[in-house]
Amino acid sequence: MQTFLGRKFVGLSLATAAVTAGALVFVPGYGASGGPNAKPSASSLRRPAAPSGSASGSTSTRPTGTQKPQSSTRFTIASGGDILLHLSVNHHAKTAEGYDYTKLLKAIQPWIEGSDLSLCALEVPIVPPGEKPSNYPAFGSPPQIADSLKAMGWDGCALATNHSMDRGFKGVSSTIDNFERVGLGHAGTARTRDESSKIQYYTVRSGGRGVVVAHLSATTLTNGVPFPKGKEWSWNVVGDQGRRAVKDLVADAKRARKAGASIVVVSMHWGAEYVTQPIAEQKKIGRELADSGEIDLVFGNHSHVAEPVTTLKGGPDGRGMPVVWSMGNTISGQLVENHGYGVVTGLMTTATVEVPAKGKPRVTGLEWTTLAQDQRTFRVFPLAELKKGARPQGMTLSRAEIEAREKTIYPVMATGSQSERTEAPKPQGQLVGNKRK
Repeated sequence: MQTFLGRKFVGLSLATAAVTAGALVFVPGYGASGGPNAKPSASSLRRPAAPSGSASGSTSTRPTGTQKPQSSTRFTIASGGDILLHLSVNHHAKTAEGYDYTKLLKAIQPWIEGSDLSLCALEVPIVPPGEKPSNYPAFGSPPQIADSLKAMGWDGCALATNHSMDRGFKGVSSTIDNFERVGLGHAGTARTRDESSKIQYYTVRSGGRGVVVAHLSATTLTNGVPFPKGKEWSWNVVGDQGRRAVKDLVADAKRARKAGASIVVVSMHWGAEYVTQPIAEQKKIGRELADSGEIDLVFGNHSHVAEPVTTLKGGPDGRGMPVVWSMGNTISGQLVENHGYGVVTGLMTTATVEVPAKGKPRVTGLEWTTLAQDQRTFRVFPLAELKKGARPQGMTLSRAEIEAREKTIYPVMATGSQSERTEAPKPQGQLVGNKRK
């Protein structure tokens, strides 16, 4: 076994064509990726990465065999709100060596690491080499955000947002370069035309099966920033402001299934800022995705405040398609004084994937967990724990400030159809592949 960030990784050999009769065919080449600069983490068992110094996208040569599944199993997929790095966030992450964002997000790390596949939403690009971080309206984050995301336990990110092109095409390239340096998956932007046509896949071993999950990322918003001339393919924008239609996103999902994906997850950057319910455009796109029967799950963002979680009719085999319209912010420099308590009260969402011994894996639910950002220390905490009276280190919120966050988010979430999760998930599967194909 190879180890990275304290997690055991079991690779699948190129010779492995299928796990068992009736099991998913494993797509060749789904190996581990990693980089020499990732930080150590003392946590549990699931993250894949190549040994220090190996190339991104390499494949382990150790086979896992063809053990037959004995019973139904399950695993989880998690995501969170926008990671929006204002200079004020960077200030609180500053260290003598550079930047370390893990200290700000440490309290929610069990939710990230406890899920078998964790997909973040980085709203802003990483600055090109030699350039300095920048603030609104044209963001640019330090390269160390990639190291911190990996160390926190994220496996990859959605990168298609209204701020993707804030630092131009060079910012898109720098973001992906740094993600691949530390072994993070990515979706929604691209450095080359060929890369833009590839899909991000993750393989989770659950029981005796390797379940392939495809991750797509798209935005409906551009902030009026033009596409790079001759490189329009570098930004996955759908709808009125984009070069692509929602049907093209559905076509990507169909292509992913033909390539071996059993679960297709879409991260959508859509909607209106500071609005706590989905707007008509979100509902229209959500309906189109659900009606296609190709999408299992939608993680929404952009509004900077939480919106409900529900299940739309349709989805694969008509089983329904869970969607969180928006998870608000995971962390940002937005202020209560300017935007209210919603911008410091976001969500983590955790989907459960049931894996039968035979037959198709399926998403059976999407639970939400409330988060609270302390505006003084910029640290983020599970709100449910604060609600119960917990006083973790680095938290300065008064009882009144905690209650203000509760009164902001819980009425919104009550309008949805899914339930709250107040305990962090525990690893049930094992991530064994991270590959763009």
